Amino acid sequence: MLKKAYKIYGFLGFLRLCRDILLTKLFFSKIRIIRYPFYIRGGDNVYFGKGFTSGVGLRLDAFEQYGKKKPKLIFGENCQVNDYVHIGCVESIEIGDDVLIASKVFITDHNHGDLEDHSDFLLSPIDRKLTSNNVRIGNKSWIGESVMILPGVSIGEGCIIGAGSIVTKNIPDFSVAVGNPAKVIKYFDIENNIWIKSK
Repeated sequence: MLKKAYKIYGFLGFLRLCRDILLTKLFFSKIRIIRYPFYIRGGDNVYFGKGFTSGVGLRLDAFEQYGKKKPKLIFGENCQVNDYVHIGCVESIEIGDDVLIASKVFITDHNHGDLEDHSDFLLSPIDRKLTSNNVRIGNKSWIGESVMILPGVSIGEGCIIGAGSIVTKNIPDFSVAVGNPAKVIKYFDIENNIWIKSK
């Protein structure tokens, strides 16, 4: 196994891998590996499932809003999150078991400002009150490269979200969704074991 890893990563890559595994086991015992560098704000509000794996540059923000309940950013078991993923949570983001998230994905449960409160827009964005809505990603879903998942979205079980998509609405179980905004282009009919194109 060590020989195979050396062959894949080369000498310097292998040394970095060994460092990352060692530091992960020291600080996050049930996680498989978090590759350095990574950035976590509000670590007490982040819950990693067994077997979590990350690429480099992972950024997790799970910070409390004044006077509101603690946020929860939850990863299920055996999640893999690749390079430069950014997840921002002020309320609740739940990622199921066996989810694969490609690189440069952005997931957020909040916005700066309320579209219904027009006075908000007289303020600079940083001074606007945060609005939030829970996000959920179902088990065994695959989130493609450079996808954005916005507040209030629920992605079902076994979904595929195509690269570069912006998800603004719920995606049902066993669906493939692509585009901006993301739309379901086909879904899997489990009873008949076939893919069906959306109309």
